[in-house]
Amino acid sequence: MRKYFLAYLLLVGSFSVFSAAADVTKPEVVYYGFDPDIVTNYIAADRRTMGYIRVVVELMLDNKIHLSTIEHHEPLILDTIIGTISQQPEEKVKSLLGREEIRLNILQKLQQKMQDETGNTMIRDILFTKYLYQ
Repeated sequence: MRKYFLAYLLLVGSFSVFSAAADVTKPEVVYYGFDPDIVTNYIAADRRTMGYIRVVVELMLDNKIHLSTIEHHEPLILDTIIGTISQQPEEKVKSLLGREEIRLNILQKLQQKMQDETGNTMIRDILFTKYLYQ
């Protein structure tokens, strides 16, 4: 009985060592936000007036080691976000489905720009934590 107990302890101990090693190499997801909020215009339906939108965007990054690279490329990222939003029609800005299309479009553009600039997409997802329009 004692042999089995010792074998069990060795077996359980070896699994915990492997799981601890796996936790060390596991990448940590982090979020990067912009300050101040992003405010830009969008195309109003009548084309005579401009609407405005205020969004707070959080970038979900694959690993915290990418934070310094994202900070370095912040002007490019902001230009991409603002440029994409400002080209959207009012109907898309004001609808939930349109907002999701805008979010996915921005995500795809940001991933492509980061791939071109750094060789890594880095950005797993983006979140709109505030989304106000008028």
